[in-house]
This record gives sequence, C-alpha cells and structure tokens, in this order.
Amino acid sequence: MMSVSAIALSGMNAAQTGLQVTSHNIANLNTEGFVRQQVVQSSVAPAGVSTTLTRSAEPGDAMLTDMVGLLQSKNAFLANLAVFRHQDDALGSLLDAVA
Repeated sequence: MMSVSAIALSGMNAAQTGLQVTSHNIANLNTEGFVRQQVVQSSVAPAGVSTTLTRSAEPGDAMLTDMVGLLQSKNAFLANLAVFRHQDDALGSLLDAVA
C-alpha cells in the first residue's frame, strides 16, 4: 500500500509533466512543421499515476486545448499539493499527541 504522500507526489509529478508539455506546445506554436505533444496518464497499482508522452494525431496548433491543459495541470498540481500538506499536518498532529 502506498502512502498518501507518495500518491500525492505522483499526482504532482504528472501535473508538472502536463505543464511542461503544454508550455512546450505553446512555445512552438509558430514553428513550421511542429507536431504537438500530448500527455497520457494511467493509473499505477496499487495507487498513483504515471505519464507517457505521445505526438498528436492531427498537425497544427490547438491553442485553446493547450491553455485549458495549462489550467488543468496547475489545478491538479495545487490539489495534490494540498493533499500532501494536509497529510503532513495530520502526521505532525499524531506525533505531537503520542509525544
């Protein structure tokens, strides 16, 4: 069984990958012949997430998709960070109660 912090950390890593890929796509928006990258997330047993990079099937830009992807990745990172912090606070409170 994975700890809550390990699960949250895998989520933060996946969100960071999403931020990097969408930033890369936006930075190369005007590059001729550029093919967008996409992040595919999959669950990892017993818990957590892993990411795989793929190339987009259709050529051309998708600025709206990339901007939404940036917002989704940012929010996913912040949500996982909140879980990580709350788990740390709970563990700290538990240790204070035992000591």
